[in-house]
Amino acid sequence: MDYLARARSVIETEIEGLRRMEISLDERLVEAVKILQRTLDDRGKIVVVGVGKSGNIGHKIAATLNSTGATAVVLNSQNALHGDLGLLSDGDAVLALSYSGETRELMDLLPFIRRFDVNLIALTGNRDSTLSRFSEVTLDTSVEREACPLNLAPTSSSTAMLVMGDVLAMVLLESRGFTEEDFARFHPGGSLGRALLTRVSDIMRADAELPTVAEDENVFAALDSMNRARAGACLILKPDGSLAGIFTHGDFARSFRNDPLLGEKPVATLMTRHPITVQADALAVEVLKTIGENRIDDIVVLDAEGKPVGLIDTQDLARLKIV
Repeated sequence: MDYLARARSVIETEIEGLRRMEISLDERLVEAVKILQRTLDDRGKIVVVGVGKSGNIGHKIAATLNSTGATAVVLNSQNALHGDLGLLSDGDAVLALSYSGETRELMDLLPFIRRFDVNLIALTGNRDSTLSRFSEVTLDTSVEREACPLNLAPTSSSTAMLVMGDVLAMVLLESRGFTEEDFARFHPGGSLGRALLTRVSDIMRADAELPTVAEDENVFAALDSMNRARAGACLILKPDGSLAGIFTHGDFARSFRNDPLLGEKPVATLMTRHPITVQADALAVEVLKTIGENRIDDIVVLDAEGKPVGLIDTQDLARLKIV
């Protein structure tokens, strides 16, 4: 058996299933997103229900919705008839997941769901199923075959259902104008959340920790300022306090190879003029983007008037768990 060939075949089969689903998307997807948006705008919630593998997929869909600010809960179809149906309220929207659309536990539950004033959206591979007939909108997740060699184990079909859930969540996110700042509110514990919630002014080196020298001073003075601040760069200032440039340990190391007497030279002759800068009131995530785009280790921080007020060192980002 060629294991790699079989592995690639599984991936390709699932990709083909997703391509099929992409082609089949139509206005029903638009209608489903509008239903979900109206539900959330009216302070309702999204209730996700499924059985077996579909139930597992449902948990992930609900988690994605919640992480993007769309209130979602999972209804256990087996426990629903014994009290859990109480989490369903008039005005909610129900996402019902069943590839066959005929899952017995879900069929037993549907008549009781319909007693509520809710909108039902079906994710199923069978548009002619009972589930589809019960629903306001049916989203087709059908696939030609499973990636399972026996064409039995839910593989391509469960992937299609999972991706359809992502489609709903991401289109809904954009339609609601969900921003990076909104995302950070729901992810405060991770590095991304910290980067999205933290301002540059909160993490920059400033005041006594900010290494600076005048542009008429020499390289030795700049190195001494960096060493005292334990920083990898020094800001070079004009007489009026504005930014003339930046001098880094890297600049010194590269130049020292060819000039052992470098320390007595004016630092202004070696500094980088017009360095990369960031505003003090910007979010820390802007620093991460700037570092990635420019491949630098130190960023000068400016205030609203364009005066240098701080320095961001990439080592500080790691220490503060921003990266």
